[in-house]
Amino acid sequence: MGNETAAALANFAPIALMLLIFYFLLYRPQKKAQKERQEMLDSLKVGARVITIGGIYGTITALTDEIVTLKIAEHVEIEMARGSINAVASNKNVDA
Repeated sequence: MGNETAAALANFAPIALMLLIFYFLLYRPQKKAQKERQEMLDSLKVGARVITIGGIYGTITALTDEIVTLKIAEHVEIEMARGSINAVASNKNVDA
């Protein structure tokens, strides 16, 4: 029985190793990035300068749970889904 158990574990070891590799290289970093993105979306406030997924810079003028209204030019505002915000723009990258 000892040899059969050792053989079974030897056959299972590569599969377990692959699962560990997938967890640490794929699943865990993806969950971390997803959590950081959700925190960024939850922390949006009126007046924040943001960049959309499409590359449009704008300033948030109104905000709901689902919709963000961005001022992208003088007298030009657009409504977007909150999830389409890619990042909060830093002041050094944006002309005020």
